[in-house]
Amino acid sequence: MTKKEKVAEIIRILDELYPEVPIPLDHQDSYTLLIAVLLSAQCTDARVNKITPLLFARADNPYDMILLTVEEIKAIIRPCGLSPMKSNAIWNLSKILIDKHGGEVPGNFKDLEALPGVGHKTASVVMSQAFGQPAFPVDTHIHRLMYRWGLSNGKSVEQTEKDAKRLFPKEKWNKLHLQIIYYGREYCPARGFVLDKCPITKKFGRQSFIDSLNKKPVKKKA
Repeated sequence: MTKKEKVAEIIRILDELYPEVPIPLDHQDSYTLLIAVLLSAQCTDARVNKITPLLFARADNPYDMILLTVEEIKAIIRPCGLSPMKSNAIWNLSKILIDKHGGEVPGNFKDLEALPGVGHKTASVVMSQAFGQPAFPVDTHIHRLMYRWGLSNGKSVEQTEKDAKRLFPKEKWNKLHLQIIYYGREYCPARGFVLDKCPITKKFGRQSFIDSLNKKPVKKKA
């Protein structure tokens, strides 16, 4: 089977398992999505979805957000982790949106990535999910699965993103990145991974990775 055929079969399996893929982070518009994605760094989507209603009840737009103090924001978002850094970023990016973008979230990578706390992955999520622009945000699930499936070398998320964009059709990027995330959570977790429960890795996985699962631990001599 060629790599092109392998990719086509992976797409078929993902479409069969996840014909519809809701956006995991609850939001109302591009601003609330941006804040939710920023909060999701080193935090689960489930926890973010519990915290954002509390934050957005106080401020769901940049104009109201800058009326809060950084300390007030930090107190609300503390359960998401990294609250000192995230609260500063939220307040400062809100001020920049007002000063430079008329209170609107910019729909381009350059301006998004210039905002405090917004890296390429966060910008990619916003471009994909808020503006419908082709993007392939790479999180830990996608990075892990692209390696396990033998589609990337796993050395960096930057290389994984390049490989994903090279291998998968551009018109499918926005849906595929969500499908792979859902698949990773359900079938191919980082811990407690069982090969027989992961149809794609079992069928197409990198042989070196599969071999590593089958190795028996070496018993140390007493």
